[in-house]
Amino acid sequence: MKRLIFILALAGAAPLALADDIFTRIEPAPLKQFWVDSGFATVHFDRDKDLNGANGGLGAEYRFRADLAATAGRFYNSDRQYSNYAGVIWQPYSVGPVRLGFVAAGFSGYPHMRDGGWFPALIPMATIEYQRFGVNVGFVPSYKDRLYGGVSVQLKFRLTE
Repeated sequence: MKRLIFILALAGAAPLALADDIFTRIEPAPLKQFWVDSGFATVHFDRDKDLNGANGGLGAEYRFRADLAATAGRFYNSDRQYSNYAGVIWQPYSVGPVRLGFVAAGFSGYPHMRDGGWFPALIPMATIEYQRFGVNVGFVPSYKDRLYGGVSVQLKFRLTE
């Protein structure tokens, strides 16, 4: 199933990568935007494990460049424990209004991963924004029986221009 999703994603992205008018590079111009982020709503790949998909929490992003932002926050994770995160969002490309890239961050609070301690993660992420509102969509990979993958959606609100 995971391989099929990967193959379909590649097949769908290939024509977009060739279309110069759709697939564009985001110029790294300086910005000063502060966003407040919600927790996450997650649809897990492993539906039979009784995981928590309502990952309430609070976070923040500071976009200091058009393609780069710092992020940090706290949420109630899939294992029903509190997690913290801190990292960098790098989204150097867009397809129409959708920014594409990943978040490189440290996470804590997952009991099966380093006994709840901090660990690094690289998560592909797409973002769409309209005026002061936005949505981050993360594609969280599974890792053995320690971390459970899924698609996570996070709402956000921009406080400053």
